Amino acid sequence: MDHQLTIVVYQEIYGICRLEPEVPVPEWALGARFLSVTRTARELSIVCEEAMVPVHVHAERNRRLMQIEGTLGFTLTGVLASVAAPLANAGISVFAVSTYDTDYLLVSNEDLQEATQVLEAAGHAIRQNP
Repeated sequence: MDHQLTIVVYQEIYGICRLEPEVPVPEWALGARFLSVTRTARELSIVCEEAMVPVHVHAERNRRLMQIEGTLGFTLTGVLASVAAPLANAGISVFAVSTYDTDYLLVSNEDLQEATQVLEAAGHAIRQNP
C-alpha cells in the first residue's frame, strides 16, 4: 500500500545502546524526551539522546530521529515499509522503533540530507522539529 506521510526530523543527536540483558535500566537514560527501552534474553537496547550516553557504553552514535507524524491505526499496513524501502534502495541504513501510536526511524546524521531527499522523492513530506 502506498502512503504519503509527513515525517518530522528532530534536531537532537541520538545513540542506540547495547547493554547486557540482566542490567537494570541505567539512571543516565531516565528523563529523556525520547527513550526506547527493549529487553530480550540477549540484550538491553536503549535509544536516547547521545549526550546522555556515557562514553564507555557500547553504542551506535550520531543518529538522527525521524518520526512519522500522527497516530497510525493498527489496521494500516505497509506504513513502515513505505519509508524503509526507499531508504534501503538508496543504501541508507535505518533503525526502526515502533510505539503504540507511530513509528520512528533513526539514520546516521551523515545520511540525513540524502534520506530526506529520498523520502521526498518517494512522495513524503519532511518537516523539521523546532
